[in-house]
Amino acid sequence: MAKSKADQTDSADQTDSADRTDGADGAEKNSKIWAAMALIAGLGAARVTSKVLSTGWRASTGRKPPANPADPDVEVWEAVVWSAATGAAVAMAKMFAQRRAANYYVRSTGHLPKQLEKDGR
Repeated sequence: MAKSKADQTDSADQTDSADRTDGADGAEKNSKIWAAMALIAGLGAARVTSKVLSTGWRASTGRKPPANPADPDVEVWEAVVWSAATGAAVAMAKMFAQRRAANYYVRSTGHLPKQLEKDGR
């Protein structure tokens, strides 16, 4: 059965009002979604990078990587190399993973998360 003109107008008005009320709540929801995506991407990247570095350390030195580089029983060169390698590699992996997550977010929502809005460029 066909809808009357009044029914069609009421239906359109309800859709419009639903779109308008989604503004602030939608932004807050998107912000939380982005925070979760960034956290998961960063933690995953850090975990994988740490495993790869540990495996590489064992292959190149024949020993387990230092559990605590501040331990006086760990040789200084090992502490310095391990700290520098893990710090740089984990930070870069986290950054690349979060950039990929941001690209996915933009493709999904059509805009950057508020936390990543461009700063005047």
